[in-house]
Amino acid sequence: MMELIQVIGFGLLMFIPLTNPLTTVALLLGLSGDMTNDERNYQSKMTCIYVFIIMVVSFYCGQIVMKTFGISIPGLRIAGGMIVAFIGFRMLFPQQPVHKTPEADAKKKEPSNNIAFVPLAMPSTAGPGTIAMIISMASTVQSGGYDVSTWVIYTASILVPFILSIILWGCMRSAGNIMRLIGKSGIEATSRIMGFLLVCMGTQFVINGITELVHSYPNL
Repeated sequence: MMELIQVIGFGLLMFIPLTNPLTTVALLLGLSGDMTNDERNYQSKMTCIYVFIIMVVSFYCGQIVMKTFGISIPGLRIAGGMIVAFIGFRMLFPQQPVHKTPEADAKKKEPSNNIAFVPLAMPSTAGPGTIAMIISMASTVQSGGYDVSTWVIYTASILVPFILSIILWGCMRSAGNIMRLIGKSGIEATSRIMGFLLVCMGTQFVINGITELVHSYPNL
């Protein structure tokens, strides 16, 4: 049980900066100005459901995608690390407010108020960096790269997305209170801190991929 708790804690520490719920909160507030409180709560609930589904499907079906397109684990790690680092750089040096991104502007032009899947769930929360990291971790698990019990890994693969979805749901339900408490400057500061962590994680991701690639071809 202690092993499971440690794996879940590690997963949360890894994915909370990557999913960055506070950015999703700011995006929700920017897109839901014309919604009632019930409509906003419904969008929050559906966003969390979509995020959970995306993360679980990425973990269990990612290998199939890799084999279909002939993607190697080192290649995935290098590409995923570059994506994660790029997202981190954008959070560190934002060019425009989160509620004025192209995704947000496009959704404002649409007559429908369905913003749960795009852009709240994807790409705001479970974006390319999150998906790439999940697939890479799943590949490492299936190749025996983690010295952890199998049941712990597969239990955590459900519980970590579930807990992240609950955290996201709580943040989105409290969007107004969070904004009043820490303000836009607080969200920007938090996003920059998380962005720095993502740059570090992405860089390490690339280093691990290159190291594994070199070890795969010792004669090069």
